[in-house]
Amino acid sequence: MNASASPATGPTREILSIRFGVQPLHAPDAVALGFKGYNLWRMARLGLPVPHALVVGTGYCRDYLADAVGTAERLQADLNGPLRELEGATGLRFGSSRKPLLVSVRSGAPVSMPGMMQTLLNVGLCDATVHGLLRLTGNARLVWDLYRRYVQSYAEVVHRCSPAPFDEMLRQQLRRADATDVRELDFHALRDVTYAALGIFESQTGQRFPQQPADQLRAAIRAVFESWNSERAREYRQLRGLREDSGTAVTIQRMVYGNAGGTSGSGVGFTRDPAQGDRSLYVDFLFNAQGEDVVSGRHRADETASLAALMPETYAEVERAAQTLEQEFRDAQEFEFTVQDGQLFMLQTRTAKRSAWAALRMALDMEGEGLITRPEALARVEGIDLARLVLVRVSGGVALARGVSASSGVAIGEIAFDVGTASRRARAGHIPILVRETPSTEDIAGIAACAGLLCASGGRTSHAAVVARHLEKVCVVGCSDLVIDPAQRRCRIAGREFVEGDVVSLDGNSGAVYAGAVELVEERPAAWIAAIQRWRGESGPAEAAGLVTDLTVTDS
Repeated sequence: MNASASPATGPTREILSIRFGVQPLHAPDAVALGFKGYNLWRMARLGLPVPHALVVGTGYCRDYLADAVGTAERLQADLNGPLRELEGATGLRFGSSRKPLLVSVRSGAPVSMPGMMQTLLNVGLCDATVHGLLRLTGNARLVWDLYRRYVQSYAEVVHRCSPAPFDEMLRQQLRRADATDVRELDFHALRDVTYAALGIFESQTGQRFPQQPADQLRAAIRAVFESWNSERAREYRQLRGLREDSGTAVTIQRMVYGNAGGTSGSGVGFTRDPAQGDRSLYVDFLFNAQGEDVVSGRHRADETASLAALMPETYAEVERAAQTLEQEFRDAQEFEFTVQDGQLFMLQTRTAKRSAWAALRMALDMEGEGLITRPEALARVEGIDLARLVLVRVSGGVALARGVSASSGVAIGEIAFDVGTASRRARAGHIPILVRETPSTEDIAGIAACAGLLCASGGRTSHAAVVARHLEKVCVVGCSDLVIDPAQRRCRIAGREFVEGDVVSLDGNSGAVYAGAVELVEERPAAWIAAIQRWRGESGPAEAAGLVTDLTVTDS
């Protein structure tokens, strides 16, 4: 199978069609299309199961930010042909009341910015297409779950509404149904939730939910373009020293449904452990869920073992796909995938963000495996201060609670419940620990200022956890024993009361949480560092070093 690339109006205003069975006309430009779109094309070329898609190039975003009205009109005209191609490839039609095509609309900058810009799933749903989707799928629970999700996400992404009234309404519905998770609700309850969400949408925005899919698509693209200049996106680019003028591409992709039932789900995987660097698949998965459930941080994504046990063939496909990605990209990858009725779909891949410790381990391992050359391995550790590279561990002590480890190392600091407090305490010379209900990339400034992040919900592959790990922050998520009372500026951890400013310790290696400060030991990868130094000192070819694993341990 091959992926085709169809140029639209030039290299900076390209619309790439990703579909199977057609010889590609040209290799796309990675910068013009953003690396998400470019990597999607590469995955399709490899024969991986990628849903059909269009990628709107970064040039349109730059034009839009300079001339919103003119660019929107031009893009609408330019999309007509590629959208018809997408309909032909899928056998569905966007806006049809009989065989509706639903799409996701995702950002995709030339440099990965996880969770910093907007995404909107299930675009194309309205009262008319809901009935068409009911006839097409025969799955009433799926359809009403999609619609209730879409109404809320459209309000948040396009109209920038608060999620609070939607979330409170859903909590009330769960209480009435005596359920603890939305996945326990039947289609009758989900239909009621949808109608309630439509009412909240109207009260929050002052208008009815849009019933024209074409209008929805234009608004979704506009929201993605405008999210390039969101506060969190600007903050992230400043932290990482990224260009301000490159803009984002937009991927318009056929929806596949991880919330279609018991043999469906969504996941995020790393081909290697991004915290420790081990050569082992690192996956978070949720059954009967969409991808946003995993990356948003609102849920614990801890059902990977069940996926391997209940659907071993599908899990084996995920493992093979991970191996294929490493061989193609010659580096560790972070990838998102959906399983619909037992069928695997690959949605994106990008170079995995990793801790400095993991980066050193991966460079040595990959050189030893022959995946990369020795000069490439040296280039990948060029920015790491090897003299200061240590792995900190807890020495003794009794844990108060445990969450999910999403990093490595240990953080000792003072509790702060919001971004502003964390930033002020850091500027005053204190060491804050940011304590939140949900890990969110909206908190990027606070994550950057703190030593550690502790959250009651979320998984280790949520966008905020990925960013925290890359910024070398200790991160513990999914701590079910954590109950936060933000109004009173206090929390309970395993029943013990803490107020803002109290000291806690987070063990990012194990997920343990301690009251007060703990004693530490440091592990220094002396043999790994010696290998790198030896390579740097060699003037000619040398034999492969192989895998180096011994460590030097010193008391802190």
